[in-house]
Amino acid sequence: MRAKMFVVALAVVSTACGVSQQQEIEIGQANVQQINQQLPIVNDAEANRYINVLGDSIAKLTERADLPWTFYIVNAKEINAFAVPGGYIYVNRGLIEHTQTLSQLAGVIGHEIGHIVKRHSIKQMNQMNAAQVGVGLACVLTSVCNSQVGQAGINVAGTALFAKFSRDDEREADDVGIDNVVRAHIHPKGVPEMFQILMNARQTSPGLVDGWFGTHPTEEDRVRDTQAKVNSINPAVLRTLTIDSQGFQNFKARIRAMPLPR
Repeated sequence: MRAKMFVVALAVVSTACGVSQQQEIEIGQANVQQINQQLPIVNDAEANRYINVLGDSIAKLTERADLPWTFYIVNAKEINAFAVPGGYIYVNRGLIEHTQTLSQLAGVIGHEIGHIVKRHSIKQMNQMNAAQVGVGLACVLTSVCNSQVGQAGINVAGTALFAKFSRDDEREADDVGIDNVVRAHIHPKGVPEMFQILMNARQTSPGLVDGWFGTHPTEEDRVRDTQAKVNSINPAVLRTLTIDSQGFQNFKARIRAMPLPR
């Protein structure tokens, strides 16, 4: 599987027009197989059902609804999330526990969906040479980039090719993420709110957000810019959108009650 994935990656680098959707899905599937062996993935059926129903409610309304969208919860206290090509998204329990409303979690998921919809990882692969891609893939497939992958949880992907995006890509994912949640009838106010929560956490608990800030350049301007986009939406439309739900609060409580991995 690793050899197959590397061959696909080399093909991407050597092809000017990039990679097909089927190749992208194969790259994602190969990564998921390895990531799920290394990260403490939550196996709780009810929690997984909730995150996938929520994720699907957003992803299935995008222009890439035909991808095999799958959403995973990582049992790690660090505040982070990341997207893998082909429609696979991981969210740490630490991020879920720091959200206050459905709109905040949906905003993060909408943002990560935006990275996949805009094929940011594939664009990166096209811009890198074969050696660089090999190093990036090794970070995902092995523990060479982080010898404490089991404890660090999401950091194995945080240092990998598919988790780091340029500031322009992050801004585009912000814009697309807001559009994504509005399309799903969820209020987008959670996007700037979540950025502010992360900024606050950097002051109070920096160790919990090192991974996020290492892979998602987040500064005050992103709070301002996303709030400005939210403010540009017709207030009459915003009033019809969901901010929170009892289902989300039940889900969050269930996540909080789970023991952390040893």
